[in-house]
Amino acid sequence: MDMSQASMRSQHRRFSLRKMLVGGLLLLAVGFSAALAQAWDALGESAQGARLARMQASPQWHDGRFHNPQPLANDDLWKIIMGAFHASDDAAPKQVVPVMQGDHLRFATPPVSGLRATWLGHATTLVEIGGHAVLTDPIWSERASPVSWAGPKRWYAPPVALEDLPPVDAVLISHDHYDHLDKATIVTIAAMKAWNTKFIVPLGVGARLAGWGIAEERIVELDWWESSKLPGVEIVAVPARHTSGRYLVDRDKTLWAGFAIIAGDQRVYYSGDTGMTQQFSEIGQRLGPFDLSLMQIGEYDEAWPDWHLNPEQAIQAQQMVKGKLTLPVHHGLLNLAYHSWTEPMDRALAAAEQSNVRIAIPRPGESLEPANVPQSAIVTHWWPQLPAPSAANLTQSLTREAQ
Repeated sequence: MDMSQASMRSQHRRFSLRKMLVGGLLLLAVGFSAALAQAWDALGESAQGARLARMQASPQWHDGRFHNPQPLANDDLWKIIMGAFHASDDAAPKQVVPVMQGDHLRFATPPVSGLRATWLGHATTLVEIGGHAVLTDPIWSERASPVSWAGPKRWYAPPVALEDLPPVDAVLISHDHYDHLDKATIVTIAAMKAWNTKFIVPLGVGARLAGWGIAEERIVELDWWESSKLPGVEIVAVPARHTSGRYLVDRDKTLWAGFAIIAGDQRVYYSGDTGMTQQFSEIGQRLGPFDLSLMQIGEYDEAWPDWHLNPEQAIQAQQMVKGKLTLPVHHGLLNLAYHSWTEPMDRALAAAEQSNVRIAIPRPGESLEPANVPQSAIVTHWWPQLPAPSAANLTQSLTREAQ
């Protein structure tokens, strides 16, 4: 082989390598751009114009964002980082979660008592009341995330397909965190031809939905203590102690809330995400007693003690809102904290029994009518018995969380 041929082959190899490198970089750029576009779209738009002016008129708005009456003593970054190194070995299930799949024909028959609740995992619950179907914080996506390929992944498929639900009259969104406001689910619900769903959200969250193409006439934005009505049903936004935001620089630019659902003499309370607050008592005085409380019990930690109730606080809050029966939510689907996945249920059950509070902990996908739940503390003990924190560690943890 002469020198010219060797040189040509060398140049050809270098050219091929450059093509591979450039091609690889282009593929990475396209992939990154697609991921960025997906994430950007999921963020949702921010409020402007009349929507922003209404937010700024809220008693909860000052200094350019929404505020809790009680500041959050949270975000100890060091504790958050260190907590990850001491997370429970059972933070996620190691066995199949016993989900009640299917059985959608139950929805063809209205609840005999007029009130039925079906917990579908995490904070998603279908409430049938006053002849209407109300859905709280629906998430049917595989992940609670702005992208489909990363973020907390659900432990089991949705117990009931969206199309197998009865026509949903109202979706209640408590705030805009990804485990409560899931773009794909909202867009799918809005497109259901047989449904005419209202989306009832706290101030500012409507801008997210409008940016995803939801018609403005289907969006109802509420401040605390404001209400919206369906025929025979009133839905009231009530205070919660939490925070909001879809990305790093928009914290607390939208409001957060719980909800009361009232139909005649039947009443349901949904806590949304909340820390301990004296406003539970005001909710109970103004709108209680409640036949059923959908009470947040999971995803707590001493590093964020005011963002979420721990189970003992949830039972205390149940008493403050004058609830008759607790159905724990915000647990059992996603790994968002460091405790074992069964700990919230074990602690909530023990606290309820100690305080003589009625509690029902259904399997994901299981329906119950509060009027038919026996006085016993639990429907079915469906989760495994896992090692609990030692008494000393638990006492110390509860003391820190309560501070």
